[in-house]
Amino acid sequence: MSEQQPTLLPYADPAFIADPFPLYRQLREDGPVRRVVVAGGLDAWLVTRYEDGLAALSDSRLSSDVRDASDSRILRQLPETERDSMLSNMLRSDPPDHTRLRRLVSKAFTARRVAGMRPRIQAVTDGLLDAVVPAGHADLVADFALPLPVTVISELLGVPVDERRDFQHWTDRMLRRGVEPPDPAVVNEAWQHMRAYLTGLIHAKRSHPGDDLLSGLVAARDAQQRLSEDELIAMMFLLLVAGYITTVNLIGTGIATLLAHPDQLDLLRRDPELLPGAVEEFLRYDGPVSPGIARFAREDVEIAGVAVPRGATVLIGSAVADRDPQRFPDPDRLDITRKDNAHLAFGHGIHYCLGAPLARLEGQIAIGTVLRRLPGLALAADPDGIRRRPGGLRGPESLPVTFTPGG
Repeated sequence: MSEQQPTLLPYADPAFIADPFPLYRQLREDGPVRRVVVAGGLDAWLVTRYEDGLAALSDSRLSSDVRDASDSRILRQLPETERDSMLSNMLRSDPPDHTRLRRLVSKAFTARRVAGMRPRIQAVTDGLLDAVVPAGHADLVADFALPLPVTVISELLGVPVDERRDFQHWTDRMLRRGVEPPDPAVVNEAWQHMRAYLTGLIHAKRSHPGDDLLSGLVAARDAQQRLSEDELIAMMFLLLVAGYITTVNLIGTGIATLLAHPDQLDLLRRDPELLPGAVEEFLRYDGPVSPGIARFAREDVEIAGVAVPRGATVLIGSAVADRDPQRFPDPDRLDITRKDNAHLAFGHGIHYCLGAPLARLEGQIAIGTVLRRLPGLALAADPDGIRRRPGGLRGPESLPVTFTPGG
């Protein structure tokens, strides 16, 4: 199996960006683990089936630390002098560091704590829609799906909302994935701006702490020495970025998917109680991460009978596995009434997405309020003309719509 020829994931092909699922289906049918070439020519091993993906996400032989990768091209995408500080976060760490880092922030994202945020999320949602309702048209990414989670995570962390455009810009410069990997010089410049901004924010929280998560993290660093300075900056960066990027994609993709499936849209309008299950189906059907979640083999390992060498990049294909017919009947059909919808869009195991309860709540409130407040909602462009982000973070770059204007 190690001699199989790799399949290129054609990020330059607009058809693939718009709909990668036919190729994903073929890879899954070809075998449980397939060699693929992703952006920048990186060779990876793609786990294509649900049960194998579930097992791989809990396999301690697969590391989250990029420094365990044998292909130096991964690390060369990051500026050498800043690698340690950029990677000192819980997303790219393993136990015991991961356990310690996650424990510091987990209380802020419990289901009970998040449920208490519902009134504020609803208020932000209504405020954004108030601004577009009179016009009868909007870009539901730029005008709504993006500013909503940015505002929510900024308030939770204690970041001034009026500074959000700066960190969004720097984040886009660092994380945008296309046909080629990011230019290390561009990444370095953006990271230096971000680091300087976060350092200034730390000083502000030390001088004037508030009732917010970042003030708590600064206190943990200063009083208990449970965070190094690099870990504190990396944690702040991760929470800011992860706190909004995938949720933007969830909201934008969810609305676009409904507009492409009018029968499901009508069903949801008639029965809003289906909304929580609908959000889970959007995550399964076309999740915000594609093709999947990266891990790195600490040792030679066998996955589903396929020998994967030490240091290999393993992509646990959540987007591929979530359409596995062995797990989900009729997987290519959108069904907002689907039961037993345990998708892998938020991962599994110790790295299960910490912000999943918040993303779910924001998705439910956002999509439900759009359907309630924007009657006659329709795409203002050809569905095939909606631009989607290339690479690993999947979602519409814009979503122009029209609707019946209101007061």
